[in-house]
Amino acid sequence: MSVHEQDRLYALKKLNLLDTVPSDSFDRITRMASQLFNLPIAAISLTDEKRQWFKSRVGTDRSEIPRSDACDSEVTETATGLTIPDLLASPRYKNSVLVESGIRFYAGAPLTTREGYTLGAICVLGNEPRSMTAAELAVLQDLAAMVMDQIELQRAYGRLDPLTDLPNRSQFAVDLQEMSRDHQPTSVYVLFSEVVDVASMGSLQRVMGPAYVEELARSAGRLLGNTLPEGGRVYHLGPCQFAHLLIADSDEDVVREALALREALRRLTTGEAAAVMVRPAVGIARLKLEEQNSIDILRTAHSACLDARLTEKGVALYSSELDADHQRRFQMLVDFRSALEQPGQLHLEYQPRISTRSSETVGAEALLRWTHPEWGNISPTEFIPIIEQTQLARPLTEWVMRSAIKQAASWHAKGLTMCMSINISASNLEETDLVERLLEEMRMHALPVTSIEVELTESALVDYSPIASNQLDALLKAGIRVAIDDFGTGYSSLAYLQEIPAQVVKIDRSFIQRIEQEKRSRTLVKAMISMAHDLGYSVVAEGVEDHQTYAFLDSLGCDEVQGYFVSRPLPPEQFEQWMATSTQE
Repeated sequence: MSVHEQDRLYALKKLNLLDTVPSDSFDRITRMASQLFNLPIAAISLTDEKRQWFKSRVGTDRSEIPRSDACDSEVTETATGLTIPDLLASPRYKNSVLVESGIRFYAGAPLTTREGYTLGAICVLGNEPRSMTAAELAVLQDLAAMVMDQIELQRAYGRLDPLTDLPNRSQFAVDLQEMSRDHQPTSVYVLFSEVVDVASMGSLQRVMGPAYVEELARSAGRLLGNTLPEGGRVYHLGPCQFAHLLIADSDEDVVREALALREALRRLTTGEAAAVMVRPAVGIARLKLEEQNSIDILRTAHSACLDARLTEKGVALYSSELDADHQRRFQMLVDFRSALEQPGQLHLEYQPRISTRSSETVGAEALLRWTHPEWGNISPTEFIPIIEQTQLARPLTEWVMRSAIKQAASWHAKGLTMCMSINISASNLEETDLVERLLEEMRMHALPVTSIEVELTESALVDYSPIASNQLDALLKAGIRVAIDDFGTGYSSLAYLQEIPAQVVKIDRSFIQRIEQEKRSRTLVKAMISMAHDLGYSVVAEGVEDHQTYAFLDSLGCDEVQGYFVSRPLPPEQFEQWMATSTQE
C-alpha cells in the first residue's frame, strides 16, 4: 500500500462517515441525481481498503460491494470522472457484480477533499447502455461538489471537533435522531469517559502545558476508537471527555467493558506529574430514545461519570435515585433565589439558651426555615450547606442578618434584652464588608453591639484566610461576641483555639445526645468543658433533650444549654409567650 493510499484512508476514517446510519442531507443529493439523469440508481460511495461502501443510495439494496468490482474505486484511484457507456463491453468490469445484477451504464465523479484526498464518488447507474453529454458531466461534477460541501459543513459548522477530528455533541444529536428512525437494538448503552477530572484540568494545564492536554485528548480519542467494533463512533464532547455507544446483553457485560476501557485509559501517560492527575472515570447510561433527547442522554451519562469518580472502581451505572437527588439540589438553588425575593417562604424561628446557674434565658439562636411552595418544609440541614457553596451565600446571610436584627431590636424595645445569635458561613468571612454591613444594620435599629453574637462553625475557622482574619478582628474590636459552633466535629489540631478571637464554644449535639448511653461521650464532654474554660471560653451545650443530661452538664460547670429540654425553636409570637411563662416560673 502506497503512502498516499495510507494517508487517504486515514483522512477517510477521520471523517467518521463509514458505516454510519443514513442521513437526509446525503439522501437528498442521491435522489436529485437519479431524477436529473432519469436513471434508476444513484449512490454516494466511499472507497475503503477492500470495499466500496454506500453512504447513500437510491434504487439498490446493496450497502457495499468488493472494491475490485467497483467503478467508483477507479474514480478514487484516478481522482477523475469516469463514464462507461456499456459495462458489458468493458474488459475490467464485464464480469463484475454490477453486470451480474443487470447494470450496463455507469458515470461517476470524484469526491475530493481540500487536501487532495479522494474519498470515493457520486455515481449514477442504468440498466441500459447510454452516453453522457458534457453538460451532464458538469452536472455530475456539481453534485459531487455539493456532497463535499456537506462533508465540509459537518466539519466546519459544529459536527467535527477540530482538535481530534472526532464528531462532537452536535453530531451525536444528529446520529441519535437518525437512529431513532430505525429499529433500535434493545440494549444500547452510552459510555461517558472522562480522562481528567474537570476540577484537575486547570492544574494539569499549568503543570504540563496546554499542548500536553491536547495530545492527551487526541491519544484518548485514538485509543477509544481502536477499542470499538467496526462502525463504532467516538464523540469528543469536552476537554478530555468522550462518549460512545455500546451494544451489550446486560448491565454486567457493559460494566466489564467499561472497566477494561478505564484500565486502558489509565495507561495513556508515562509522565509522573501527569500520572497523578490523569484519573479516568466511565459513566454508563442505557439509551431510552423514546423518552430522551440527546441532551438528556448525555446528561444522564455524565451524571453516572460523576458518580463513578466517587467509587473505587471508577465506573458507575446511571442511578435515577442519585440523579433525582442532584436534580432536587439544583432545583433548590434555583428556587431559593425566588424565596429570597418573594415574602412568605422564608422565616426565622428562635431557640432559647438558658444559663445553668440562674436558669434565666440569656440568648436565642436565629434559625432559618424554608417552606417551599411545592415541597413544603425543607430541613435547613438539607438546603443551607448547598446554598453556602454558591453565590447565594451572601444574600442568604444578608436576609437572616436583617431579619434577626430587626426582631432583636423589637424585643430589646420590649425589655427582652437577651443576646441574638446569628449563623455566618465560611464564605461570608471572605466578604470584606461583612462586619461593616452588620454594624450598619444594628445602627439602623439602635441595637447595642452586646445584643448580637455571631456563630461560625469550627470547620470555617480552621483554615481561614487573611480576609477572614481581618473580619474576625473587626468583630472583636466592635465588641460583638464570636461563638465557635459545632465544636468537636472538626478534624484539625486544637491549637487553632489559641488563635481564634472567640468567646464562646458550643459543643455539638452529637456529643451531648450520647452522654447517657456512652461513657466515652461523657469523658469527651467533660474534657471539652474543662479545656474550654481553661482557655477562657464560655461553654454552651447544644441538643440537650432531658433533665438527666442537663443535670450532668450543670455538674460539669457548663455555662449554658440549648435544646428541646429547654424549648424547641419557636416563631416570634410563641417565643414571647414562652418567655413570659418561663419568667413566671
